Amino acid sequence: QLVESGGGLVQAGGSLRLSCAASGRTFSDYAMGWFRQAPGKEREFVGTISGSGTNTHYADSVQGRFTISRDNAKNTVYLQMDSLKLGDTAVYYCASGRRPATRGIEYDYWGQGTQVTVSS
Repeated sequence: QLVESGGGLVQAGGSLRLSCAASGRTFSDYAMGWFRQAPGKEREFVGTISGSGTNTHYADSVQGRFTISRDNAKNTVYLQMDSLKLGDTAVYYCASGRRPATRGIEYDYWGQGTQVTVSS
């Protein structure tokens, strides 16, 4: 099970940190990914982190602004979002999979999503 939290309303240029708490299997054995879906748009990849936390990969649209980290002792992965833009408004989902990947099909468990709204 994956449960996201930390979404909300923030002004453009601001920051927000999302959390995703996992349960049900050995957390460190699995890569975690973040995806987002804006109204009327397809779900898109945001970033991913390996099970150990050593390797990360980001979408070009968030590179340099977003940071993924994980605390395997707490079974939690984080998405730190800085310099937020209006275009970052979306429902954000965390997902768990066997290896870091950019395609959603590579992940077998998904959270329910948390809304992030960036205002001007």
